[in-house]
Amino acid sequence: MIGGILVDGGLLAMVVVVAVWTILVRDSFAAVIGYACYGLLLAFAWVRLAAIDAALTEAAIGGGLTSVLLIRAVVRLRVTEVSAQAETPGRLQRILAAVLSVAVAVALGVVVLGLPEPAPSLAPRVAEHIASTGLGNAVTAVLLAFRAIDTLLEAVVLVYALIAVWALTPDRFWGGRPGPKYAVDPNGMLAYLARLLPPLGIVVGIYVFWVGADLPGGKFQAGTLLAAMWLLTIMAGVTDVPPISRRLLRGALVAGTVVFLAIGFAGVPLAGAFLAYPEGFAKPLILFIEAASMVSIAVTLGLLVVGPPERGDAP
Repeated sequence: MIGGILVDGGLLAMVVVVAVWTILVRDSFAAVIGYACYGLLLAFAWVRLAAIDAALTEAAIGGGLTSVLLIRAVVRLRVTEVSAQAETPGRLQRILAAVLSVAVAVALGVVVLGLPEPAPSLAPRVAEHIASTGLGNAVTAVLLAFRAIDTLLEAVVLVYALIAVWALTPDRFWGGRPGPKYAVDPNGMLAYLARLLPPLGIVVGIYVFWVGADLPGGKFQAGTLLAAMWLLTIMAGVTDVPPISRRLLRGALVAGTVVFLAIGFAGVPLAGAFLAYPEGFAKPLILFIEAASMVSIAVTLGLLVVGPPERGDAP
């Protein structure tokens, strides 16, 4: 008991310290590293709360992919960092920002502590009907059955984020290949890892997806792992990014959303509601949605990291 309290207290202290340091540090690269550490600490916090699905997602997206995106942005903006640092906000602005942040934190605390006992919850109704999905993982069942519209919108937001990145493409490179062409020593360590790790990573990613129906895991965690393996082969020069004009690539980007919508609309005549599943078919349909979404998530996240097209269609 005392050991658990010490672990939780130490973890809470580290989260607060790293968060404050990330806000106060002046160097942008150091701030990104602090953000990555903050994400990993939050993943440990979710583990302590027995929310393994949230911990996996936080480690993959918060501490992993988002940090890589921020590092890439910092590298691109290095040339403007000195001039940006010269534009330091005045003392009044900083005081107002601090006061506003404290006010928001206090307001959230008041709301949370002011909830009635027991807090209003739909958990009993969900627990009553969750067996009808055939899924052993309650998180997957809730995301794909009871709040499926939110999950659908999350997939759409990812595609819109990639479109926003592609909007930065110079006109002469539109339809070309994203990112630079990586030339790495074929006998070097990076190339060796790019040939060794992806087969293992793909197997682990598919396993994480498959067990997500009954155990912690799912499409986001698996898709992030597959995207990491793809990026490793790209950075090692083993493979190149396909041009964004390729139909197969664009089809992979929207496959998850298209399948999700198709099954959702099929639920209207077959089950009486949008995104409802016919009795006895919930689990296979959810797995089909998850599989298509995993492919779309992997491709989208990989292309988000690579960035907008910077060269023509030629390899």
